[in-house]
Amino acid sequence: MSFGPHEPGMPLRKRSRWWWLGPLASSVIFIASLVVLYYIVREIEPGELARAFANASQRQLLLALGFTALSYLLLTGYDAVALRRLGLSIPYRTTALASFTSYSVAFTLGFPIVTGGTVRYWIYSAKGVRASEVASLTVIAGLTFWLGLGMILCASLFYATESVAQLARTSPLVVQAVGAAVALGTLGYLFWVATGERTLRVSGWNLPLPGLGVTLTQMLLGAAEVCAAAAVLYVLLPGGHNLPYESFLAAYIFACLIGIASHAPGGLGVFEATMLIALSRLPFEQVLGALLLFRIIYYILPFILALVLLALNEMIRRIRRHEI
Repeated sequence: MSFGPHEPGMPLRKRSRWWWLGPLASSVIFIASLVVLYYIVREIEPGELARAFANASQRQLLLALGFTALSYLLLTGYDAVALRRLGLSIPYRTTALASFTSYSVAFTLGFPIVTGGTVRYWIYSAKGVRASEVASLTVIAGLTFWLGLGMILCASLFYATESVAQLARTSPLVVQAVGAAVALGTLGYLFWVATGERTLRVSGWNLPLPGLGVTLTQMLLGAAEVCAAAAVLYVLLPGGHNLPYESFLAAYIFACLIGIASHAPGGLGVFEATMLIALSRLPFEQVLGALLLFRIIYYILPFILALVLLALNEMIRRIRRHEI
């Protein structure tokens, strides 16, 4: 697979001598995606999968699919906000394709800066977006996720201190201390971007950071997306557990953080182990089944769809360039 230097109607740019790195990286990531998908599917036990579907009601599955769609829809807003901040006018259909495919691939392969950034460049470069602009976009979109995560974590730790303390097997004071630390960090960042133009220098590039207004929008958007993603797993849990959603949110976010820190693709294994410990008072096999369904619905199905969309997008490009 490859991506051309431009599409009809887009301004021509001087092609760098390193232009071939983009097509090579996109091809490597696409092939790696197919290999990873093969191994993930091979590891799924048909019996476990059948039991998981048997334990889940049709309503649970439909809700999980609905929240998955909502989560990925909100993820397209990450790119839309970043593009607006960078002053780039890109059609939403392109933004949606780049966002959905980059996150689906990054969630499964891990290392989102590399994998997600490469997929984004593959798509946005055809619209005349430079590599430095894609790098800025990736950083701003990443900030949206972390700001939303911090906002929801802080709210859940303060709102459901007692139940979170029970889940974490610690004292409410520790929970509140963690919440206060997250709140101070978030407020510190808000104050920093509110007091002047801020840039982040990475590999010789100056990446402009959003001001206070855009940052607050990022926080709300990121918070909504995190809540939607968490809801996918929450609705798949066995009924009658009497587990408040706000308490579950804190456990979910901590599991995500540990999964991210592990650098395992999609937090595979690490996320599940953390959630099993946090939800140990619930029936083990049913929680394990819910986690399996969550992995399939939120990660594997979008990943497969992303690979199909990327292949179709490349075919359309080649047809337009009369290459096939």
